[in-house]
Amino acid sequence: MTKNTGADVSPAVTVQNASFAYTDGLPVLSSLSLSISTGRVTAILGPNGVGKTTLLNMILGWIRPSEGAVLLFGQSLTSMSRRDAGRTVSIVPQDEHLAFEYSLLDYVLLGRSPHLNALALPGQQDIAMADRCLKRVGMYERRFDPVTDISGGEKQLVLLARSLCQEPRLLLLDEPSAHLDIANKRRLVNLIQDLRNTGVTVVLTTHDPDFAAVTSDEIVLLSDGNLLAQGAPSEVMTSALLSAAFRIPLQVDWQNNHPHIIW
Repeated sequence: MTKNTGADVSPAVTVQNASFAYTDGLPVLSSLSLSISTGRVTAILGPNGVGKTTLLNMILGWIRPSEGAVLLFGQSLTSMSRRDAGRTVSIVPQDEHLAFEYSLLDYVLLGRSPHLNALALPGQQDIAMADRCLKRVGMYERRFDPVTDISGGEKQLVLLARSLCQEPRLLLLDEPSAHLDIANKRRLVNLIQDLRNTGVTVVLTTHDPDFAAVTSDEIVLLSDGNLLAQGAPSEVMTSALLSAAFRIPLQVDWQNNHPHIIW
């Protein structure tokens, strides 16, 4: 699998000594600093509860660090208009409650909001964009079905189509493979690589080392809200580092540029 090793290493995301704790007072992220390069795929890897989703929400601007700062392409989200923010970053959450029976097409068209004037309806170009995004995720044939009638894995693909329709420079994916079967995981991996090759920066969270290795150019390994390691998959996915992150003995054997993990 070919990976982009282009020279553009300017940061899409800069996290500067960021800390965050929820109302129970327990710290989730502690003085975390890292940089994510533009135009690459970065996997945030670690077990459940280490702050992966919190970090994504902080990058998106849904939560603010109690200390430190987060910059996107050198700019704070707080200095961007809602429209500019919507054109800069989008997230595909693990799940989303769908209260209305939108058709898949209407639901994906919600992603066009940052590109429309106030109270404007989507035009033919917006509909064509939504159709293309549904085709990319394999859901075009069902575009008129109610979004409430599809499976969990299919909903994940439609959420992805909505984010693609937004045309962000930075795409965040929270555990994107969690509900997908093997065929759709392959579709997702191919789509992520296509996005990277067209200049979109992709940041995904996962607790699956194998998925991180297959998809990413770089891995950020978290442990208890701290940065344990960051680098190429072959540098980060070692027996010692994964054992420390997941707190169980793990053996990593690299064969044909792919890790085999024994636990």
